Amino acid sequence: SPAAPSGEGTAVRFHALLVRGGAPVTSGLVWRVYEPRPGPDGRYRLLATHKSATPLLRLAPGDYLVVATLGRAYVVRKITVRAGPAMQEEFVLNAGGLRLRAMMANGDPIPARNVTYDIYSDERDQFGKRKKVLSGLRSSGVIRLNSGIYHVVSTYGDANAVVEADVTVEAGKLTEASVYHAAGRVTFKLVARPGGEALADTKWRVLDPAGRVVKESAGALPTHILAAGRYRVLAHHGDGTFRRSFAVGIGEAREIEVVTGE
Repeated sequence: SPAAPSGEGTAVRFHALLVRGGAPVTSGLVWRVYEPRPGPDGRYRLLATHKSATPLLRLAPGDYLVVATLGRAYVVRKITVRAGPAMQEEFVLNAGGLRLRAMMANGDPIPARNVTYDIYSDERDQFGKRKKVLSGLRSSGVIRLNSGIYHVVSTYGDANAVVEADVTVEAGKLTEASVYHAAGRVTFKLVARPGGEALADTKWRVLDPAGRVVKESAGALPTHILAAGRYRVLAHHGDGTFRRSFAVGIGEAREIEVVTGE
């Protein structure tokens, strides 16, 4: 092991495990050392930050608060440093990995770039709301999380193709979870006659059967992903408003033409 830096204090080596009895974590760790008690402003004063897997620190005897972070997983521990020989401090993250994949309900894969995920903790606050752990995640890579149950909200596109699922992350294990979207792709086009050129400067409003607005956009050929089901679209152009009812099927890619003369 490398020599401790010169100076006063006791040499303390930190290392972290995903699960008790497991192998040490070798990369991706961030260590923060704080004073053990908050200051007058209620904050804990940060004394040191280290990004190596097994940092060796020289610390004056006393108490410290140490936070080990790996992705979104973390563990907080109070340690007591004593004068004398070098010390080893082990931190058990109780963490696992989660990899999410979005599929169409018909089994077709969905490009990862078209899907975002929000991840919430299972616990709720006094208002019944879950705590958001991660927001707007696009990656299909491994997310490090403390073990537990998480609520995943997957959004395909930018409208109402939303699926929710509960997943369990186990310490030391990789959980692979697939979410299945029942949705289709729709492109809108306002024309003066069937098969005509798309009219620019058109504003669009998509409504569900109850009349709620699902999506608003503008342009000649807007494309949206919509949950499978029935809809009505309103096209506003100049002083006119033109309507059409349509349906979206799973995995479909449709062009919905709205004709001004109808």
